[in-house]
Amino acid sequence: MSESVPGGAHTGGATLAAENAGRSGPGPFDPARLRDRFPIFRPEGPNAGLVYLDSAATAQRPDVVLDAINDFYRDDNANVHRGLYELSRRATERFEEARSTVARFIGARDTAEVVWTRGTTEGINLVAATWGAGNVGPGDEILLTMLDHHSNVVPWQLLARRVGARLRYVDIDESGRLRLDQLDAALKGPVKLVALNHVSNALGTINPVAEVVERARSAGARVLVDGAQGAPHLPVDVEALGCDFYALSAHKMGGPMGIGALWARRELLDAMPPYQGGGEMIDVVHPDESTWAELPHKFEAGTPNVGGAVGMAAAVDFVQSLTPAAVKEHESRLVAYGLERLGRVAGLRLFGPAEPEDRIAVFSFAMQGVHPHDVATILDAQGIAVRAGHHCTQPLMRRLGVPATTRASCWVYNTTDEIDRLVEGLEEAARVFG
Repeated sequence: MSESVPGGAHTGGATLAAENAGRSGPGPFDPARLRDRFPIFRPEGPNAGLVYLDSAATAQRPDVVLDAINDFYRDDNANVHRGLYELSRRATERFEEARSTVARFIGARDTAEVVWTRGTTEGINLVAATWGAGNVGPGDEILLTMLDHHSNVVPWQLLARRVGARLRYVDIDESGRLRLDQLDAALKGPVKLVALNHVSNALGTINPVAEVVERARSAGARVLVDGAQGAPHLPVDVEALGCDFYALSAHKMGGPMGIGALWARRELLDAMPPYQGGGEMIDVVHPDESTWAELPHKFEAGTPNVGGAVGMAAAVDFVQSLTPAAVKEHESRLVAYGLERLGRVAGLRLFGPAEPEDRIAVFSFAMQGVHPHDVATILDAQGIAVRAGHHCTQPLMRRLGVPATTRASCWVYNTTDEIDRLVEGLEEAARVFG
């Protein structure tokens, strides 16, 4: 059944947005103050003094997310949609209002277009296995980019191999931006789908999704957006972007692991077959055939991750209480400061756009004469957590001509002082290996 996105959100006795606002307090965005909202950083805890710069892998959880999950399992735990008793009714209400919260967050007008998944990866696989299987055939093309995460490459490789389709890639320029001059020529082929990330997890590049969508739709192609790094850092409006599919994960934006959502246009979801079979996604089961539940439940077989959905909604409310625009402004300051400070480290090659407005606060770099794993190890000894490796973007690493990079990625709780700590650690690494 189609349902308009309502304005309110049930939170088991309190409105999380109001609670967030009360805890955060009025005044300008203050990351140092926000840090107190994340229990993992508590001064008396095992992570005292930690400089956490790996939020692109997973963000830390604010208190309201932990409280919401605990509150659900303590007070409202029951299976959803199946019980006639009060406890099940409350669990179902929280589960479906969490869906509405996510729908509002990404600008979806219809909650039935939001399907719960285990995260961005499963969302992309769902589209490849259902829409892809019915719409991509021999000789057709799927257009990807050199910035894509493996989760937005491998499902399309599997589909292409299965149906006889072909993959093509839009290259990047030397600054890590998409070569849009290649796009129109690529779209002249039999392209059925363009799949790209909203933001590069490896370089922090913000892709011009709306422009890509406009060109792709003019050529008759559908567009899927990997929003794993977009949703935590940018205001998202799927209707304004014009895409057909948008996948996101809770844990990248302060929510729990193992939960995410796929948004897709209703007419596409209606035409797509189920992704998995079992309980919840059925209407009527006969010995030889079955009919399917209405959207979005057709794609949600089995007992859902209700606590995860409640936690994701709490994370959304938390980000909304900060306002996505304020988050982006804060990150722009971090980007400008980080580019300037890192740019002065001798022997450091920094990848990605040089203009702060074209990227989020992800800094991927290589140090002359020092392997990224060694850099990460030295930084860890100083209480600085970064990521080293190919970041699930091996085609991109080959395009950059490096086996791996070190990546420092920020979110709302990071400060310029922590970037100073990072730079000091890198200078120490240069001395050790100099």
